[in-house]
Amino acid sequence: MPTVTSDKAEIYYEVHGEGAPVVFAHGRGGNAASWWQQVPHFAKDYRVIVFDHRSFGRSVCAHEEFDRTKFDIDLLAVLDAEGIERTAIVCQSMGGWTGLRTTVHHPARVSCLVLSNTPGGIDTPEVAACLENSQRMFAEQGVGRAAVAPDFPDRNPEGAYLYAQIGGLNVNLPADLRGRSTGPEDKIEPAQLSDVDTPTLFITSENDLLFPPEMIRGLSALIPGAECVELPMAGHSPYFETPDAFNETVGAFLAKHAAA
Repeated sequence: MPTVTSDKAEIYYEVHGEGAPVVFAHGRGGNAASWWQQVPHFAKDYRVIVFDHRSFGRSVCAHEEFDRTKFDIDLLAVLDAEGIERTAIVCQSMGGWTGLRTTVHHPARVSCLVLSNTPGGIDTPEVAACLENSQRMFAEQGVGRAAVAPDFPDRNPEGAYLYAQIGGLNVNLPADLRGRSTGPEDKIEPAQLSDVDTPTLFITSENDLLFPPEMIRGLSALIPGAECVELPMAGHSPYFETPDAFNETVGAFLAKHAAA
């Protein structure tokens, strides 16, 4: 599978299927393999692009070069390598920094945006408090357990094991992951969202303990015309925990906007 060079990093990516392009941007606990329940589903109708963020999975960069402010240019490097001028972006958690930064700073490249269980770097006191809580939960429970509903390991022990194994492939992460990308340039101010006209869907989940539904609903109100859907049962990772509901929700949104 191909890689592309982007600002002192080698970004691994894959392309599957044909049709209007759709990028899937993974979260802190995953990599391109996280989308194993989405790629076969959406590749029947779309040109699906998945990739490993810098330092994750098979993407390589020096520890000092890990920086979320580079996520959007990494994605643009992939799009340019594939000759893609405009794409839909589906983001999970940390991947929201990629999608929202690209939408705000490079709006002509984005047909529509899905922000699943993520503040996408929006800077509010509530978001800051949730980020602090998420770091504590990751440290105490591990990303694999903190990022799913509390009862998910009991309901689906095989899935919980697989989730942890996929995250365990991220062996090249810097130890202080968050500390390397917390400056003001890493954030999106609410005022920057008032002119966003990209069709946007926020997804939240009933049992997301990291970014609760009420906070995500509040953030969705900052983008004009944005939709917000709450999925039942799942925790922070509905794409993994309840893939049928996630795929149906995302699919309906893409059908309206991905080819625009």
